[in-house]
Amino acid sequence: MNNHIPKIAAVLFDMDGVLIDSNAVIERAWLEAAQMYSITISEQDMLHHIHGQPGPHTIRALFADLPIDDQQKVQAHIIDCENTATYDPIPGVAQLITSLHAVNIHVGIVTSGWREKVDRVTSMLGVDKYISVIVERDNVSRGKPFPDPYILAAQRLHLSSEQTLVFEDSRSGVTSAVAAGAFCVGIGNTELVECGAKLTIPDFTGVNVSSHSNGEITITFNANHALGMEKSTIACIPSKKYQKEIIR
Repeated sequence: MNNHIPKIAAVLFDMDGVLIDSNAVIERAWLEAAQMYSITISEQDMLHHIHGQPGPHTIRALFADLPIDDQQKVQAHIIDCENTATYDPIPGVAQLITSLHAVNIHVGIVTSGWREKVDRVTSMLGVDKYISVIVERDNVSRGKPFPDPYILAAQRLHLSSEQTLVFEDSRSGVTSAVAAGAFCVGIGNTELVECGAKLTIPDFTGVNVSSHSNGEITITFNANHALGMEKSTIACIPSKKYQKEIIR
């Protein structure tokens, strides 16, 4: 691991595909909406205009020819599908967030989703009380792949983006985090290294948080779990006076 990486003071998680396995739900919802209006959505559309992107971007990119009323119906369909779906957590994520909280490392959620879904997901995972900052799509005028969401999350924690570790599963999310200056780890897709992720992991079961006798906190990505990488360790700085403060 690069010795020039600053110590991490906060860990920021994307939501869809990082906290929860929601890709199938999201894809099905948009395909259903497209079918209602005889619109074709390709795999490239999924990659560039749906995964990791806020709904308004997807509608502008793929449903721009529809009247405004129909665009609103599409958005309502997506929200209803995602708000009522049942999701499986990404393995190990709840345990990792709990471990970070236990050693006073701030945890945040940075997502292109909306607040109602964030609250539902963090409550489902049992980690809602451990979240220090939430940035959702209505908090920024420019969402991912622009760096604005991750810059805002760091600012709300009174940190620089370079002091944050980010977990992302989409190209737009990784691009956003890297542009902000964060140390980014990709989830589930080795191709995310091409977008700037420092390493990729399949899930969080091989990620461990340790508190050492000298007061140092480390996050370790175990060998054979970090895809294509040897065992890697990142040093962290616990908050001197940890206080749960959800920024709304």
